[in-house]
Amino acid sequence: MYPLLNRIENPEDVKKLTVRELEQLASELRHFIIDTVSQNGGHLAPNLGTVELTLALYSVFDFPADKLVWDVGHQAYSHKILTGRRDAFSTLRKKGGITGFPNRFESAYDAFGVGHASTSISAALGMALARDAKGEKNQVIAVIGDGALTGGESFEALNNAGDLGTKLIVILNDNEMSIDANVGAMSEYLSRIRIAPQYARAKRDMGSLLMSIPHIGDKVYKTASHLKDGVRSVLVPGSLFEEMGFHYIGPLDGHNIALMEEVFKSAKEMEGPVLIHIHTVKGKGYQPAEQAPEKFHGVGCFDPSTGKSAKKAGCAPSYTSVFSQALIELAKDRPDILAITAAMPSGTGLKAFGKAYPKRFFDVGIAEEHAMTLAAGMAAGGMHPVIALYSTFAQRAYDQLIHDVCLQNLPVTLCLDRAGLVGEDGPTHHGVFDLSYLRQMPNMCVMAPKDEEELRHMLATAIAIPGPAAVRYPRGAGLGVELTDSFEKLSVGKAEVLQEGGSIAFLAVGTMVEQVKEAAAILAEEGIESTVVNMRFIKPLDTALIDAMAKTKKLIITAEENVLAGGFGSAVAEYLADSGQQVPLVRFGIPDRFIEQGTRKELLSLCGLQPEQMAECVRERLSHLAPEA
Repeated sequence: MYPLLNRIENPEDVKKLTVRELEQLASELRHFIIDTVSQNGGHLAPNLGTVELTLALYSVFDFPADKLVWDVGHQAYSHKILTGRRDAFSTLRKKGGITGFPNRFESAYDAFGVGHASTSISAALGMALARDAKGEKNQVIAVIGDGALTGGESFEALNNAGDLGTKLIVILNDNEMSIDANVGAMSEYLSRIRIAPQYARAKRDMGSLLMSIPHIGDKVYKTASHLKDGVRSVLVPGSLFEEMGFHYIGPLDGHNIALMEEVFKSAKEMEGPVLIHIHTVKGKGYQPAEQAPEKFHGVGCFDPSTGKSAKKAGCAPSYTSVFSQALIELAKDRPDILAITAAMPSGTGLKAFGKAYPKRFFDVGIAEEHAMTLAAGMAAGGMHPVIALYSTFAQRAYDQLIHDVCLQNLPVTLCLDRAGLVGEDGPTHHGVFDLSYLRQMPNMCVMAPKDEEELRHMLATAIAIPGPAAVRYPRGAGLGVELTDSFEKLSVGKAEVLQEGGSIAFLAVGTMVEQVKEAAAILAEEGIESTVVNMRFIKPLDTALIDAMAKTKKLIITAEENVLAGGFGSAVAEYLADSGQQVPLVRFGIPDRFIEQGTRKELLSLCGLQPEQMAECVRERLSHLAPEA
């Protein structure tokens, strides 16, 4: 089924193929990727768009001696397959299998671990400078998409690289710009001229000639330079990059292997930083993905013959969709509500808000830091911004959240989607640090709902708070509880006791409420009764309830889907210690290590967060406590 692909054991085998064979291999790679992703889920459309680019790179450069850094990494499946991981590709995104992103611990060909956007140029520049310091001569290549180029870090890196003049190749993979045949042909012609040594020499010679004219040479040169820049800015793409110190080549057809091979070979011989601009089609070669690239960016299992999702019908609505609808409803009576996201309108559920209130919705691109300070500015201007981000990406705006939002006590509501363990996307995407870093911030209120109905009420509560507030909720479907049409403003800092009894107390937040309810039920069957509390608020804590539990229980158990270091359990432990209460405490949460990929069930088990595991741990701890007098 894959006659050429089955012959590729390592990248050296790619170099032996003709252009025609490489084109056949591209077709086989696409089918191989579609077949695997349809069964495992993953990033489909971006990977289908970079097949020819990857083949051209491996036919010209000498990896891993040369270094290849992918931005985000959701377009690197072909790279993984060609670098000795073809036979393991069926384990993609599975526990113990290969990861969905480049990973330095997985292969020597993965030069840098990635998962968040806009990092590739910075990392590649660092590698280039390390190479220079050691006196080595290898090539360093960064591949960055047009979306990741909206991130400020990428421009900081471009500016630094251009200023230093270090040899570095940046490939801008543009899958949004449309290039028709005529423009494409002219662009390729201009690009061939630009990479020829005669072109650079002619520019230098012309400058010397003009400067040599007696008396007026410098004025003529300056005038010609201004004229050249003006004309170039209109007619020649890439002038921005050239002004930043890069040699610019493109835009090129990113599916033309022969052309890219020619350009890459020439770029290797050029001095200083080079930016090669290619145009690719997201979802290339698979009609459903070409027609709906956004839908097929990241997918679950699907039928490859139709492109239809394999999700079961009748599932409970997702937390994301519940948040989306709730915000639209709240905005009807609150014209001061504005919504912000960072290049994730669909993923965060704000696309529907944008349709309902187009003048009140702002997608800032991959720029979380800007998004946070933008929200602070809106709040300072008398509005109430709601900023929706994935938990893992909100980490990038830590300073802005402290300095621009919390320090000024501004009414900004932060909604953190994909909080907790996100499953197959792995450690780069687990949102398991937010409770810890949010809890550190003065003026911040932090909430986590036990179900999708409580999410509605927490959103309404957050918007009513005259200062910063955060609500964090998990990926995927809710519990299927009944959703009301009304909103309840919760009493800030007050917990909800779900069941009372016994000499132990479970204090849980968010997704762990359901888990501890089941753990308590298991223990109840053995005659061990317990109190179960939905704490709701991580900050401020319901200290009155904790005081009551400390006085009446012989064991307190905390549970959270967040790292144990500095999280909810730490908050309870700190309060007990500071108030001089010595009740025994058991804390459940994410251990002090990065958690691998896998199904949510597998990862909860890995962290000891399944009800049976918690019940066993509590049973063991009780056996070591002194019997009651």
